[in-house]
Amino acid sequence: MCGLTGIFDTRSKREVNRDLLVRMNESLFHRGPDEGGIHTAPGLGLGHRRLSIIDRSGGQQPLFNEDGSVVVVFNGEIYNFAELAKELRQKGHTFRTHSDTEVIVHAWEEWGEACVDRFRGMFVFAIWDSKQEQLFIARDRLGIKPLYYSMLPNGHFIFGSELKALLQHPDLPRTIEPTAVEDYFAYGYVPEPKTILSHAHKLSPGYTLSVTRDGRAPVCKQYWNVPFEVLPKQEEEEYAKELADRMTEAVKIRMIAEVPLGAFLSGGLDSSAVVAMMAGLSDNPVNTCSISFADPRYDESAYANEVAKQYNTQHTAWQVDSDDFDLIDRLAMLYDEPYADSSAIPTYRVCELAKKKVTVALSGDGGDEILAGYRRYQWFMREQNLRDVFPQGFRSLVFGGLGKVYPKALWAPRVFRAKALFQSLAKTPVESYFDISCVLKDSLRQQLFSPSFRSELQGYHALEVLKGHDKNSPAEHSLSRMQYLDMKTYLPILTKVDRASMAHALEVRVPLLDHKVVEWTSGLSPDLKLRGSDGKYLFKKAMAPHLSQDLMYRKKQGFAVPIAQWFRGPLRERVRESVLSDCLLDTGIFDRRFLTRLIDDHQSGLQDHSAALWSLFMYESFQRQVLGSQ
Repeated sequence: MCGLTGIFDTRSKREVNRDLLVRMNESLFHRGPDEGGIHTAPGLGLGHRRLSIIDRSGGQQPLFNEDGSVVVVFNGEIYNFAELAKELRQKGHTFRTHSDTEVIVHAWEEWGEACVDRFRGMFVFAIWDSKQEQLFIARDRLGIKPLYYSMLPNGHFIFGSELKALLQHPDLPRTIEPTAVEDYFAYGYVPEPKTILSHAHKLSPGYTLSVTRDGRAPVCKQYWNVPFEVLPKQEEEEYAKELADRMTEAVKIRMIAEVPLGAFLSGGLDSSAVVAMMAGLSDNPVNTCSISFADPRYDESAYANEVAKQYNTQHTAWQVDSDDFDLIDRLAMLYDEPYADSSAIPTYRVCELAKKKVTVALSGDGGDEILAGYRRYQWFMREQNLRDVFPQGFRSLVFGGLGKVYPKALWAPRVFRAKALFQSLAKTPVESYFDISCVLKDSLRQQLFSPSFRSELQGYHALEVLKGHDKNSPAEHSLSRMQYLDMKTYLPILTKVDRASMAHALEVRVPLLDHKVVEWTSGLSPDLKLRGSDGKYLFKKAMAPHLSQDLMYRKKQGFAVPIAQWFRGPLRERVRESVLSDCLLDTGIFDRRFLTRLIDDHQSGLQDHSAALWSLFMYESFQRQVLGSQ
């Protein structure tokens, strides 16, 4: 895994500032500590940091074609590079290395922009074609690898694997994007293509970007989408076997490496399935690692140990203190943007542990999205089945009215707490799913922001993110539509794993997000994913010969930390100082009185506002450390 960066002058061929390019590149040193490379040409500069995985003695970047007219910098892995290299050799291309990077150069020469359709893997690459004077950038289909970019006022187009590379450029405006703030406090992160800064953007998954010197704005094109095309009818057993076969093949191609390789083993279904497949494909014991928690509410180590014993893995476990909050400020520098997923802490720790033994680790990320494992899918479908009985107009009028007049009754037995149900039934499916999945509800966000900031939003609502994707959804079934929304919004927070792993120069591969696996699973009937309250129904059926029933059907646990207790105990004073700091209040975004009430109500035990306080905590840390506010 690597880091890349670049500067392209779209208005002239003046030499770029080499010292600046070097600083941008060195800001990504952690992503590729093995080697670094710089290439400059009239009006262009490319930088690369390398973590050597394949063809360690060759494959240095930037890498050129035979006549030096095409150059590439690349972050990721192309798993089918050997077949592509064979095809390209037959077409007359000459290879000087055995790396997947060189395949990209020759594929560009042979197929142009359509080359991206040929690649199977996780990637971001940037190609400079000097004959066409074109810069072409592509990001993998599921957004496993990140890319940030900005068109500066002076005509310089800058890009990098992380926002910190762009922040090295003195001409990048540091203006906060108001709608991104609203999105952050709704989703817990800033969804693509926005960043927290108005003048910087993320390249969306499954998109390419092209920049030329003809004065036109950068052109973004979508080259892939989750198809949700219905599969031919088969028996359940046949589907289950095919799922297992496809998953095994996806794991197999991700086990190619010239460095030590292993897997994360949390004890959950997804990671356990990956380890089971790896064990069946390897003559040697698989290296596995996991972390355990002192607090049993968060600990899955017994299940991880069970799988490790079953498959005789070389297992390493590391107990993390439930008060492991020393990383909080580190996270802001790691993610460059406000990021409110507290599981980033244990993710960082498990990557730190894995790096002690391996350079490449396979993970089970993506299973919940592609096979409907989240509990929120169950909640949504229960309500959607009721919504389907009544037309939207009736629901809005009747249930909307009941939702307004029915008392909240949080003190009453659950069966009498109908207010939230009535309110949800009155909404459209997308509105309801937003309400189920958002981090901070509408009523809380409205109170959180100052009147002046609400005015600055000009009526913008974070729901627009989901609405935009829903308009482009190829899925018809309600469950499939919500899965699609998660794949377009929630899934790209694979950023969490990318940053945590790259902080330790560890490459993480995700076989469940192989695009061929995703395409196939998207075509499964929804009842093969969620049957009643049983999520991942077919996956469990496919894994029945490999994993115990107790492991597969136990209650799902999150990879979380006890932040509610932290803010009432060891972080009691720190959260108050942070949330009520001048650094946060001077932004003009927040209402001071409401912030004080949030803290008081949480620390007195009256309400659990841990999600809101953590989001504010992370925003203050970003503002102070990344933007340098004091």
